[in-house]
Amino acid sequence: MAPLLTARIQLLLLQAMGFLIGLVGQAARAFGGPKFDSMTTRPVTEPLLLLSGVQLAKLIRQRKVKCIDVIQAYINRIMDVNPLINGIVKYRFEEAKKEAHAVDTKLAEKREDDATLEKKWPYLGVPLTVKEAFQLQGMPNSSGLVNRRNTISQTDATVVALLKEAGAIPLGITNCSELCMWYESSNKIYGRSNNPYDLRHIVGGSSGGEGCTLAAACSVIGVGSDIGGSIRMPAFFNGIFGHKPSPGVVSNNGQFPVARGAQELFQCTGPMCRYAEDLTPMLRVMAGPGIQKLKLDEKVHLKDLKFYWMEHDGGSILMSKVDQDLILAQKKVVAHLETMVGASVQHVKLKQMKYSFQIWVTMMSAKGHDGKEPVKFVDLLSDHGKPISPLWELIKWCLGRSTHTIPAIGLALLEEKLKYNSEKYKRFKAMEESLHKELVEMLGDDGVFLYPSHPTVAPQHHVPLTRPFNFAYTGIFNALGLPVTQCPLGLNDKGLPLGIQVVAGPFNDHLTLAVAQYLEKSFGGWVCPGKF
Repeated sequence: MAPLLTARIQLLLLQAMGFLIGLVGQAARAFGGPKFDSMTTRPVTEPLLLLSGVQLAKLIRQRKVKCIDVIQAYINRIMDVNPLINGIVKYRFEEAKKEAHAVDTKLAEKREDDATLEKKWPYLGVPLTVKEAFQLQGMPNSSGLVNRRNTISQTDATVVALLKEAGAIPLGITNCSELCMWYESSNKIYGRSNNPYDLRHIVGGSSGGEGCTLAAACSVIGVGSDIGGSIRMPAFFNGIFGHKPSPGVVSNNGQFPVARGAQELFQCTGPMCRYAEDLTPMLRVMAGPGIQKLKLDEKVHLKDLKFYWMEHDGGSILMSKVDQDLILAQKKVVAHLETMVGASVQHVKLKQMKYSFQIWVTMMSAKGHDGKEPVKFVDLLSDHGKPISPLWELIKWCLGRSTHTIPAIGLALLEEKLKYNSEKYKRFKAMEESLHKELVEMLGDDGVFLYPSHPTVAPQHHVPLTRPFNFAYTGIFNALGLPVTQCPLGLNDKGLPLGIQVVAGPFNDHLTLAVAQYLEKSFGGWVCPGKF
């Protein structure tokens, strides 16, 4: 059979699979969900909740506010709002209050000056939340898998330990999708998380609980992970900042599932926060010794940067068309950079972006440098229990008896079908290498690429099942190994967050972080839910 005909048949099969999954999604939507008196969370009235982590740490160090007052303010907000959004799935309030009192006692002794305190504990007393997939001592670590519901962390993940050493105080752990492999955060242990801007809409995944918790002002800084957009999609849908660092900078140790094969290079742990000024300090802490790979101390002058932009992927038939309000928001950024900054901004067409999904699938199924194969998703679903049959689980799900979610069952069913034979693998691997070369040469060490964070604003619950491939707008940059920061750009006319991805060349994270801070000042950054 001719290669062109084979490729077309494959695309039709992918479309057909998307359509069938979509029917399930439409059925799930038809059954509806919980009803709410209000479609948004209540606005913030406590001033302490409207300060960045950096600002809070400074006030605590200078003894202008007590740490216990900050922690109690966040606990009050969580108790008020979390029943609506279901972002935090396990609290550690009593431990947090003890740790806050210890901070206040330490500061009352006045043994160290402000500069010393800042150097030792840059986030002293600052509230923190952590994605449930990461180990936080004494907290569950199931990743939404029922077979792991009784798994309790005996230690801290590397990044969690580093943030705690920097003085941050964890308030609890946040929801995720089952095994962190879907872009709606829902599972059979904790249920579904809801968007604080409209509770009928999704929070994204897999770090969705973290995204909505931060957006609803139930936390100020958080930990997420990203193998296909799992930091950036939730950050986008919830109108906050999220950074996927360059690969190998931040440790992935202490999270489940554990990436293997080529996936180890694509999985990135990074910061999520409401305020852009927290991105760089958080990254410094979370990276530990890996920070030496970056150039965070370099001063960035935006007018000297080269900006490139692209409003969609070029027209893949697998993905939704990009919403007009997202294109308009991106064009406003472009116009602002040209007129207010005086920067060079060039529109580009990268033809291979149209194959983002195929490239991501190809790279995710690749062996690692050590020759190890990626862990099969169906094996992760069984975990330490007996092996499962995806088809049998689908039948059980239809009867309301399965312990797995339909996206997880669907992925297990399609896992082998999505793998390419050696000929197709070579084709898309060559395409990835070509696109990587094109982008890296275009960006150099002084270039930034602006690209949609997703084709649509946060969809309603279950709609992702009708658009299963849309995540490729973020996933492509995992496959390419580039640093990316998702930046909020206000709300659309329905009160849902807008945003944009800011991409740079390898290890040029300082460029995307600098642009994020500028966009926050120019376009307002996070908008408090309930004020629309």
